[in-house]
Amino acid sequence: MPLSPDPYSALRHAARYVQQFRRKTFVVKLGGAMLSDPRLRRSACEQIALLWTFSIRPVVVHGGGPELDTLCDALHLPVEKVAGRRVTSAPVLDAAKMVLAGKLHTDLLADLQAAGVPAVGLSGVDAGLIKARKRPPVMVTEPGATEGKLVDYGLVGDIEQVDTRVVEHLRSADYVPVIAPLSGGTDGSVYNTNADTVAAALSVALSAEKLFFLVQVPGLLRDLNDPTSLVTLANLTDLATMENQGTISGGMRPKAHAIRHALVGGVGSVHLVSGVAPNALLEEVFTNEGSGTMVVREKAPKNAGTAG
Repeated sequence: MPLSPDPYSALRHAARYVQQFRRKTFVVKLGGAMLSDPRLRRSACEQIALLWTFSIRPVVVHGGGPELDTLCDALHLPVEKVAGRRVTSAPVLDAAKMVLAGKLHTDLLADLQAAGVPAVGLSGVDAGLIKARKRPPVMVTEPGATEGKLVDYGLVGDIEQVDTRVVEHLRSADYVPVIAPLSGGTDGSVYNTNADTVAAALSVALSAEKLFFLVQVPGLLRDLNDPTSLVTLANLTDLATMENQGTISGGMRPKAHAIRHALVGGVGSVHLVSGVAPNALLEEVFTNEGSGTMVVREKAPKNAGTAG
């Protein structure tokens, strides 16, 4: 008679999620802050490796904001952001190419390979994966402001088309695509494009089951200064309310836009998960309780964790 609880109960519990999500597409967006910390980056790669081992089909998109800020400072280039989005001059774009499709991209690929994932690096420029046009000047109203201002974001690309053929070709051979957020114009121009926006567009184009954002906080918080004020389940109406209240601000604003685009485009659910807490991604996928925030089009009971 065993004296301890069934050691296989957790495995049996996880098995139903494995069966449900087998061969489904998960788009996982890694934030730049996690990628700058080798320990957090390796932890994220190990969790993605487990998803791949269970025949879940991950596609990885990464940002690189903090490392780009560091390089810009070293090159004495201004770091300017409006409503959480970077203003990109020609020199800043060159720096973005060095970071997003260079050092950071290579380090992430190396850690995925070390975790056993056959990862292949791409940018949105490869094979016309992300086609974009230069963003025209737009009116932006900052939180707390009563009037908007016209902002020229520079060499930032607004996505016009996603051609997933190169991604599908890689996935048919069981490779895991890892995508840097650069996009290309029809005239050969290269643009900086927000990684959250790229992840959402890809998740729609790939008919993804889930889109994950690995962030520095536990998820959506009702009180930005209180990590225990986690919102575990939200819908698009809740998201709009939090935006109007100013709860969603800064770099979370592009994520809110990306979440809305993904859900309206048919993605099953979007998840904001800690990239700092150990195994938070796995807990969100394979447990009833989850670990972060699940956002859906219409709210329903979160009766099976992230299975909804």
